[in-house]
Amino acid sequence: MGPRWKGKDSEARALAEPMSEIVQQLQSCLIHSKTRGLLLGCSVLLGAGADCMDLLIRACFGQPIITAEKDKQWFELSLEESFYLFHSLRCLEIAGEDKRLKNEDEIWQYIISKKPAFPYFYKAYSHLRDKNWVVRSGFQYGVDFVAYHYHPALVHSEYAILVLSEGSDDVNGRLNVWSDLKCMVRLCGSVVKTLLVLRINRSDGYLAVSPLCLEKCNVEEYTITRWNPEQCREEKTINKRTGVCRMVSRACNNNAKMRVGDVKYQEEIAQDNGQRHNADPEEEKEKLEKLKF
Repeated sequence: MGPRWKGKDSEARALAEPMSEIVQQLQSCLIHSKTRGLLLGCSVLLGAGADCMDLLIRACFGQPIITAEKDKQWFELSLEESFYLFHSLRCLEIAGEDKRLKNEDEIWQYIISKKPAFPYFYKAYSHLRDKNWVVRSGFQYGVDFVAYHYHPALVHSEYAILVLSEGSDDVNGRLNVWSDLKCMVRLCGSVVKTLLVLRINRSDGYLAVSPLCLEKCNVEEYTITRWNPEQCREEKTINKRTGVCRMVSRACNNNAKMRVGDVKYQEEIAQDNGQRHNADPEEEKEKLEKLKF
């Protein structure tokens, strides 16, 4: 399933200005302006000038907040978005509620206290962002994230993402029963998305006490789709020269081998019918009279 663009020129616009270039411009703009975010509950408030405001919107970071200020636009960033700008891109400063700048360990401890499973979700988020996917909340679809090939204004989201972890401490307890798996696959099919499962595996020595634990995690990607029976049904093809109906199977090689006997059997029947059609009527009548006695 490829990207579903929203307009005729959407793909051309995306190719003309790749998302990686927009993120690089945003990184330079935030560093130059020394932009500072403010920790507030489970989000970060960010005030940006005109230049950074446009780049934040184009790079799809945060949600704009309507205020009366004209010279500054405020954005509400999720914990994953803000920590990605702070930790991965090194372009954002973050202050606490006391307006004092916090270092990396202080920010990490604050986020972990608010969201204990944050290391898993951030590893999944940064994994996709590093591959230039636009990652947004998947709350409205019952998943953790949705991934866009480009800006949501130009293309529909392509993947619905669930984040899972190994062991008994699964981050969200999803897909542990068949009913949940079936519901998710049917839901993704109805909204034309592919279910993407990101499993976060931890190596020995993993301790979520600092951002260094992220280096001890790796991501496995799985896509789950619904099997379409139409892809394995048979097609009838008729030989115009002989008039023989042949069965052509789309299934695997084993099924194809089984169909060889079916075709030969049908050819024998057709050949026998042809011989009967060309037989002498008197001879056929005599055979029938013999059968009666």
